[in-house]
Amino acid sequence: MTDTAYLAGVRESYDTVAADYAASIKAPAELDPLSRAMLAAFAELVQATGRGPVADVGCGPGKVTAHLTDLGLSAFGIDVSPKMIELAREAYPHLRFSVGSMTALEIGDDDLGGILAYYSTHHTPPELLPVVFAEFHRTLAPGGHLMLVCRVGKDEYLRRTVAYGDHPAPFESYRLPADRISELLQQAGLVVTAQLAQTPGQGVKGTIASFMVHKPE
Repeated sequence: MTDTAYLAGVRESYDTVAADYAASIKAPAELDPLSRAMLAAFAELVQATGRGPVADVGCGPGKVTAHLTDLGLSAFGIDVSPKMIELAREAYPHLRFSVGSMTALEIGDDDLGGILAYYSTHHTPPELLPVVFAEFHRTLAPGGHLMLVCRVGKDEYLRRTVAYGDHPAPFESYRLPADRISELLQQAGLVVTAQLAQTPGQGVKGTIASFMVHKPE
């Protein structure tokens, strides 16, 4: 699967809002303490394996990709939006960014020491999440780590037609129960080693689930 109707819609909408989106999202240093700690823990886990680079899938304007490199990782970014990739390359010319989809990563089998999916899977229709998680499993080296962060809910479907600076850009998103996401990861052959739920408050909007996952050796 190299493209679908939903990917075309996501690409067009993020291309439309790219500049305002990049200006609105927090730099990693401004994140809440738990989010910063989880990213640091992920970096330490990947470094301990020494198994290869880290792909930041759905990297947007590259702020978190750059943060991963500051934490000592060899990281590169992938995003479905060419405009987002353009902004990332302008902001961080020393890093590697490319246009691509997490449904069909242009990465070899077992090539990655780590994958970060940071608020980047919520536009994926639930029936296609197994495709995404299978790609994560395929591209991770045995012993490699995945960190997945997303907002969760009770099978919620959300749609908005205006976003980020009142741009006419439709976005569809899905909030699944955390237990279902964990089950789908395990069905893909991955092992969930830790799961953290952050409830609303102290800078956190909605319930956020962070998953620390690895591919068995």
